[in-house]
Amino acid sequence: PAWMTTSKPIRSAGWLCLVCFSMFAAFGLLTNGSLKHLRAAVSSQVRSRRLMSRSPRCATSALQRVMNIGRRGATRQDNSFEKPRMTRAHSTLAKEKEVMELPTNNNNENLLRIRHTTAHVMAMAVQKLFPDAQVTIGPWIDNGFYYDFHTGDQKLQEDDLKKIKKEMDKIIKADLPLVREEVTREEAKKRIEAINEPYKLEILDAIKTEPVTIYHIGDQWWDLCAGPHVESTGKLPRTAIELQSIAGAYWRGDESREMLQRIYGTAWESKDQLKAYKTMLQEAKRRDHRGIGQKLDLFSIQEDAGGGLVFWHPKGAAIRQLIENFWKDEHLQNGYELLYTPHVANLDLWKTSGHFDFYKDGMFDQMEIEGDQYQIKPMNCPFHCLVYKDKLRSYRELPKRWAELGTVYRYERSGTLHGLFRVRGFTQDDAHIFCLPEQLEDELVGVLDLTESILSRFGFDKYEINLSTRPEKSVGSDEIWDKAETALKGALKRKGWDYVVDEGGGAFYGPKIDLKIKDAIGRTWQCSTVQCDFNLPERFDLEYVNSESQRKRPIMVHRAIFGSIERFFGILTENTAGDFPIWLAPTQLKLLPVTESFRDFCNEVKAKAVRAGLRVEVDQSAERLGKQIRNAEMEKVPVVAVVGQKEVDGNQLAIRTRKDGDIGTFDVDDLISKMVEAMKGDGNLPVPEEKMSAAEAESA
Repeated sequence: PAWMTTSKPIRSAGWLCLVCFSMFAAFGLLTNGSLKHLRAAVSSQVRSRRLMSRSPRCATSALQRVMNIGRRGATRQDNSFEKPRMTRAHSTLAKEKEVMELPTNNNNENLLRIRHTTAHVMAMAVQKLFPDAQVTIGPWIDNGFYYDFHTGDQKLQEDDLKKIKKEMDKIIKADLPLVREEVTREEAKKRIEAINEPYKLEILDAIKTEPVTIYHIGDQWWDLCAGPHVESTGKLPRTAIELQSIAGAYWRGDESREMLQRIYGTAWESKDQLKAYKTMLQEAKRRDHRGIGQKLDLFSIQEDAGGGLVFWHPKGAAIRQLIENFWKDEHLQNGYELLYTPHVANLDLWKTSGHFDFYKDGMFDQMEIEGDQYQIKPMNCPFHCLVYKDKLRSYRELPKRWAELGTVYRYERSGTLHGLFRVRGFTQDDAHIFCLPEQLEDELVGVLDLTESILSRFGFDKYEINLSTRPEKSVGSDEIWDKAETALKGALKRKGWDYVVDEGGGAFYGPKIDLKIKDAIGRTWQCSTVQCDFNLPERFDLEYVNSESQRKRPIMVHRAIFGSIERFFGILTENTAGDFPIWLAPTQLKLLPVTESFRDFCNEVKAKAVRAGLRVEVDQSAERLGKQIRNAEMEKVPVVAVVGQKEVDGNQLAIRTRKDGDIGTFDVDDLISKMVEAMKGDGNLPVPEEKMSAAEAESA
């Protein structure tokens, strides 16, 4: 038309008229009942565009993608799940989950120095603003630092944090040097008494090394400290420091001692890191397993029964059963045998094991039965020792690998209880290996392989590894310690895993490997432990007969992969935000009848799907369809089927997934078989081309 070649205003007006005319025409088509033809046209265009582009992408539906969520490429032949290809949906999800890789104290000494120095600067600021405040201890912690203060009658308030931070900024701007000084114990005591700091005297008494080290901030403030610190306060990034909260804390953690005030803070190397950390905190609050557990009706802590005792509701119990069954199957396939042991035992057993001497404060009180003292078990190890000792073993029988999901009970103060993370009754995924010294390294590699296989199935494939070596006080010969530490290092080397050595951090009875997993928002969680033990075989007089008919001590290895079912369940819930992978979802498929008349068909489909091994629910409410869909979304059901007259007549289901919405209609038997196939196999779920096109057309 001529208007296309005229001036810009006229061209714009022309285009506007054309667009409006097109919209009215389209509206007329829709109101004349031609919506079906329009969808068919869009579908045809989508199909033609794909065929013309000759894209190598296979016709993989959104349902296939939801089946793949949570699956991992396997490293073991007996659990070989093919890693799903990255689809556009996966790519989007990956971008949403990207988080800044924040440094830790373990892998970044500069960050540790920043946090330690910031704690000192905060204490100095508090004493400048509140001269009567007395300092106690102020360590760095995983994400920052804290300092405990005795403030007498003048209690610190949350509003005071801004004043303290402002004073800290002044100290940082002053660029005061951090100076290390070594003094005698007598000199340190003299200086502490001069400034009337009684808590420091207690700290000094607890320091066993000589000389005593003191760190000064300029010539204005000092504290007992072993370091390390930055060179001067000006090296602290003040925009990357934030004071977070004030809490109460008993001196030395003793409820009979003074209640102090603890100021928590966080410190990072840059403002961006601080921002990323605060974002992580917000996300962590959204993912809190306690709130999700309540919303999804997974578990509860019933105060009428007592704090720290977990009640598993049907849906939570279903997930727990799946976790436990998978754990058992993996162990049986890897040469373990399962044990079941009692929940109580005579107190003498715990005296023999040493638990009564070393861990009495963490054990519940004893009960008297027929004149004997009995103890509810805090650990499973002594029971496994008794099973081993039940008969004399030959070297040909070793190694023995025994695993148990054993529930134990430990006393925790009510103030320390926290959801599933800190409870009084919990189930350890315990296992003990009794082996020959020359078998140790191979057994350790086997444990690490199994740990990796199990954790990766739940989506955890990033780890931090610590190797803890012999402490000053220990049991066992130099030779056995050297062999054990060499075996642990050898196993880690064979796995190709990087690790940090914690010199002297092992238990008195043996060295160990600790494994922390990293979750979806970058937090690390202590989970798995592999611990050599030279103590219990000695205490229980465990023996085997070697090839020369001599009696020898076996090496005992303690290991746990989850740590405890309860704690791991909490971690898994927060890692997934309650959006469990389909193989773990308590309800995998929910059927939504459009009206009451379609409920019988839904029940028939449910019965067929349940027989096939799927977990299915039928919405029993009288809500409208939109509300039913919304409720299923809130319950985080991965696959939802809408059932109306068309579906009943065709023996079909209209499918909707959490990740992609409506994706098309499937024959009942076809859907069930594909879901079962995806559960058992590699997660790939081929779907006919026309169904993928319909889903794309609907989206378009």
